[in-house]
Amino acid sequence: MAFTFWRKLRTSTMKFKIAILGAGNVAWNLAPALEDAGHVITEVYARDIASAEQITDRVYAGEPKDDLDFSASEAEIFIMAVKDSAILEIADEIILPEESILVHTSGSVGLDMLNYSSATYTGIFYPLQSFTKGRKIEFDEVPFLLESDDEETLQKLKKLAKSLSPMTYAVRSKDRKAMHIAAVFASNFSNHMIRIAEEVMARQGLDFEMLKPLIIETISKSLQLGAKAAQTGPAIREDYETMEDHYRFLSYNEGFAEIYRLISQDIVDS
Repeated sequence: MAFTFWRKLRTSTMKFKIAILGAGNVAWNLAPALEDAGHVITEVYARDIASAEQITDRVYAGEPKDDLDFSASEAEIFIMAVKDSAILEIADEIILPEESILVHTSGSVGLDMLNYSSATYTGIFYPLQSFTKGRKIEFDEVPFLLESDDEETLQKLKKLAKSLSPMTYAVRSKDRKAMHIAAVFASNFSNHMIRIAEEVMARQGLDFEMLKPLIIETISKSLQLGAKAAQTGPAIREDYETMEDHYRFLSYNEGFAEIYRLISQDIVDS
């Protein structure tokens, strides 16, 4: 157990007793943030008990579990912070106490995926952010997208989310899926482009540090002006000679060359 008793909580009143299901990036960040906000983490579940212990070591009194029998748990809210493909299986297998609320943290899985669980109430508690173990997230800057078919449950999820962040939104599953797709483009794909840039620079023996000011300015300008107004480069100028030269340069990696061609063409067509 981690000795975090002296950690200063944001509030002295304990609000909810919460069990965390999962031990990945979201759980690693969310469990201590919830405790800091005044909630109690009762249990952390993972198939590998050692993984669960990695999370309980970050909170005061959470119990690690490697089974899904929570019938004797004191928790009121059960948060599934697991990969999308595991949500249905866990929802189907978990044994919950009466009057429990079961939620998941996925951006793309619908609320109906929880219909066959033993939970009395279900919902979605989706933090719209990229999480990594070992990197601290400021939760008061994280939007939370919430959903439930039960109004009282939705209000509880709002109260829980607002204890972490002022940015809480009630969003239906179909709209949340669109937001998740947009987030993939804005976050995951843009990060992949930076990875490709790293590889192109490394192949030429160049220092990637030289690109960092450009990346920072590009993101800042895009957010300030809007992405369409901020777009620069050979594609927006329809400089086909330069684009063809770049495409030939990338012929050593067909994947990179095709990505360059497709994105350039989309910029031209936009």
